[in-house]
Amino acid sequence: MKMKLFWATFFVAFFVFAQPKNFNKNTTQVKLERKMENTIEKAVLGAGCFWCVEAIFQRLNGVISVLPGYSGGKTENPTYEQVCQNNTGHVEVAEITFDSKIISFEEILEVFWATHDPTTLNRQGEDVGEQYRSVIFYVNEKQKQVATKYKNQLNNAKIWKNPIVTAIEPLNKFWPAENYHRDYFNQNSDKAYCQLVVRPKVEKFKNKFENKLKK
Repeated sequence: MKMKLFWATFFVAFFVFAQPKNFNKNTTQVKLERKMENTIEKAVLGAGCFWCVEAIFQRLNGVISVLPGYSGGKTENPTYEQVCQNNTGHVEVAEITFDSKIISFEEILEVFWATHDPTTLNRQGEDVGEQYRSVIFYVNEKQKQVATKYKNQLNNAKIWKNPIVTAIEPLNKFWPAENYHRDYFNQNSDKAYCQLVVRPKVEKFKNKFENKLKK
């Protein structure tokens, strides 16, 4: 009788203490959290100076964060000075982290197309060089298909007088830019470039996409 009681106590204790820490967590809650995690996506876009791209997408509802950086080139750990010399192959880009349950990748591209000139090769306004080229670096096959279809639709609709030259390429590596580039417009809005170039683009975006702005 004592042995039976011993083994019964042993198995109860083992069952209680051997369970994972989250064993008592509501199963529905766990599934919901996993589902929410799966809605977080990234887009990597080049549309001229990354200060402009960052400032625009920071204000877009559904966007969690925007990180300026470099992609598309051959140089490891590129610096801003190296990229500006136009011999690294890198493009100034923004890595946009967004919640796809709030805003889709297609809507991200809608803002992308509307806030720069996708018909000028290696140039946006007075910013000239390969580092300013218009490009979508897709992170998966679905993004590639969406971007390609959207680009074809815009070309067929002749939204611009000239054809779109935006490249659609796979993302091989994203290199974050130096810290002083981050949140640049918000921190340096009084500087000449921000006043003359960034601010007009931001204001144009806010007027066109008023219903998509963060509260």
